[in-house]
Amino acid sequence: MAGFSDRALAIEPTGVRKMFDLAGDEAIHLGLGEPDFQPPAVAIEAFHQAMVDGHNKYTTTAGLPPLRERIASLWSHLEPDLGIENVCMTMSGTNALLNISLAMLNSGDNILLPNPCFPLYGPHATIAGAEPRFYACAFEHEFVPQVSELEELVDENTKAILYNFPSNPTGATITEEQRDELLEFARRHDLWVITDEVYDRIIYDQPHVSFLGAGYDGVVMIQSFSKTFAMTGWRMGYILSANSAIMEQVTKLQYYITACSTDAMQYGVLAAVEQAHDYPSEMRDAFRRRRDLICARLDAMPGVSCHVPEGAFYVFPKVDMPGWTSVDIALEILKEGVVCSPGSAFGADGEGHLRFAYTIDVKLIDQAMDIVEKVLTRLHQAEPPGQPAQF
Repeated sequence: MAGFSDRALAIEPTGVRKMFDLAGDEAIHLGLGEPDFQPPAVAIEAFHQAMVDGHNKYTTTAGLPPLRERIASLWSHLEPDLGIENVCMTMSGTNALLNISLAMLNSGDNILLPNPCFPLYGPHATIAGAEPRFYACAFEHEFVPQVSELEELVDENTKAILYNFPSNPTGATITEEQRDELLEFARRHDLWVITDEVYDRIIYDQPHVSFLGAGYDGVVMIQSFSKTFAMTGWRMGYILSANSAIMEQVTKLQYYITACSTDAMQYGVLAAVEQAHDYPSEMRDAFRRRRDLICARLDAMPGVSCHVPEGAFYVFPKVDMPGWTSVDIALEILKEGVVCSPGSAFGADGEGHLRFAYTIDVKLIDQAMDIVEKVLTRLHQAEPPGQPAQF
């Protein structure tokens, strides 16, 4: 029997999924980034009606024109000249990430990626034949990259840099001044900027700072409806850029990846965008209460310190437990019935952290934190394992 491709052998299942697969049915889940809300009722009704009305066929590669037009209008305050040609619908933000990697990267290229980061970034670069090159988003800098460290990584083969704010897994955001410094770095080295802003509607105490519309022509945005409208299972996202050349390439590639996005589902998303625009804010307000509770509980635990996240619905506390890896700790917590993610699942710089997704109600969060506190107190007084745990 013939073997397998190098690209398939070079990637592994993510640690986040491994923890999920190990969990029992009764576990309290703070692992996966999936809101415990349903999509807006108006979106579900429109989705159903579209199927009844016969919208069950192939549609255009770039997506439903009224939806693309509406999306372009949502960002017109930053880029006034956007039109439907600047939007390509995708089957999720994940599809968008892979599409952009395939459109931009060749064998021998490298791309700068955050560390820690969403676990799909590196494998997508590998699938495209490029080298993922990671830059630090350190706890001591509130998870914001330092341009001086970026300068040490860039070379003549660097093609792009990816920024993710608000961030998964850290919940970090940036100021306009920080954004401008990061864009200036990209401009200086003539890099594409891939900006993953799928959590832009889940931000707490300040306006969202986008890389779009900040005076750089090489910006390509990845977006998704999974988080902002609780549509994780719908798999709907999009690519948006004012750069017509990159939009031509990603739209062409989209046909070869999925042919087109789901016909009827796009009517559901359109209804959400037009008729339930405040829905993400309602979810955000619920997430804010959960954030405040979980951060207060974690900060009171032995060896734990965390930055209060300004966006998304994750907290990424630093856990000072000498001799215990993040996998060791996450597995000990799992034994007691709570699922969280080891920091190392998000890259080498995530070691020493845990990620908690506060996507469950406050009562369950409180119960989970009682368990986590009990486990961490016990581990703080226990001998560390002789060998680090393996998945």
